[in-house]
Amino acid sequence: MAEQFIIALVFVLIHLVVIINKDIILGRENKPSTFKHLVKLVSCNKLKSMKKILILFILSFFFFEGYAQNHKLIIGTFTRSGNSEGIYIYNFDTQTAESKRVGITKSPADQGYLALSGNGKFFYSTYMLKDKSSASAYAFNAETGDTKLINQLPTGNNPCYIITDDINVITANYSGGNINVIELNADGSLGVEKQFIQHTGSGPDKRQASAHVHQVLFSPDKKYVIATDLGEDKVYIYNYQANAEKPLTFKQSIKTNAGSGPRHLAFSPNGKYAYLAHEFNGKISVFTYNDGNLLLIQEMETVAKEFTGKIDAAGIQVSADGKFLYESNRGDANTISVFAIQKDGKLKPVENVGTLGKGPRNFSIDPSGNYLLVAHQYTNDVVIFNRDTKTGKLTDSGKRINVGTPVCLIFAK
Repeated sequence: MAEQFIIALVFVLIHLVVIINKDIILGRENKPSTFKHLVKLVSCNKLKSMKKILILFILSFFFFEGYAQNHKLIIGTFTRSGNSEGIYIYNFDTQTAESKRVGITKSPADQGYLALSGNGKFFYSTYMLKDKSSASAYAFNAETGDTKLINQLPTGNNPCYIITDDINVITANYSGGNINVIELNADGSLGVEKQFIQHTGSGPDKRQASAHVHQVLFSPDKKYVIATDLGEDKVYIYNYQANAEKPLTFKQSIKTNAGSGPRHLAFSPNGKYAYLAHEFNGKISVFTYNDGNLLLIQEMETVAKEFTGKIDAAGIQVSADGKFLYESNRGDANTISVFAIQKDGKLKPVENVGTLGKGPRNFSIDPSGNYLLVAHQYTNDVVIFNRDTKTGKLTDSGKRINVGTPVCLIFAK
């Protein structure tokens, strides 16, 4: 709200300066000081102009406020079940949580994970269709929600995560157990493959017969790329030089608990802490982070000790103010775990909330911070929760987005 107020005020002040300068240029005033001119403006024959300016200010404020509360919500889906047609674009009102579909990019493939370019003019998607695995580049109009496929480039088998720094696109390929680094062209299209890295290894669980890279993530300073390998129970840290011929070079790997299945990692906004969600046991590992080094300081449960069902942890996200952490569990749990982040980075439990659906594979806090949206892969909807920014707690807003097999939610700026 404050940002929109300032923008509107600046807009009106510029308009006021133009009026004053116009008077001076036309000789209506004998080049008075701005202060004296304003006094005259208020005290005599400029009252009508002042009224107009006041009205302009009010209108400007509401224009910018209205503009700022609307964001595009991009939803990636799996099409394999036949109830989805591709990537969906919605208008999302951050004041009311109302949404309206404005576009769809039809595709026969699963396009499960998305990454938006820094300028918001492009986004990139994983693409899986039977034996075809690739990355896709799209032109994106954030005003209208229109999208257009630019091109595709092959990746390792079953890409499940994608990131970009506007220089390269990097994919984590689950079934292949590998990573692709693809150069970007100036027009946003995918260029040549610059690097391919293969992980090897396995773990004790039957789902860990081979390497399964589940996520790639830039460090806060963009000096490193972190890769979680669910199949090996490892977190890899690579040095990253974006413009190098081979951007990634191995720095180190960290072994997690055997059979834990490290899935996704999230950094605190200040870059000092990292939080790792383990798919198989639902635990969160808390690390201090400094210049490519992770040091374990806490292990936190996300389900009750007496819980005996499948957990299948999925998403993890830290609120923009760094005060709260959220983590989703699928399987038989279907919950969001809420934690308060202490001054030392450690977690303190706040609550566990049922997600009101099945398979909360992904979730996202909206740009206002007042809502948390949960994508349910198996009940074909996005449930919108009110989020208390002071306590971190979640309550059902009653709002829903009905869409087939949603698995990724991102907001355009």
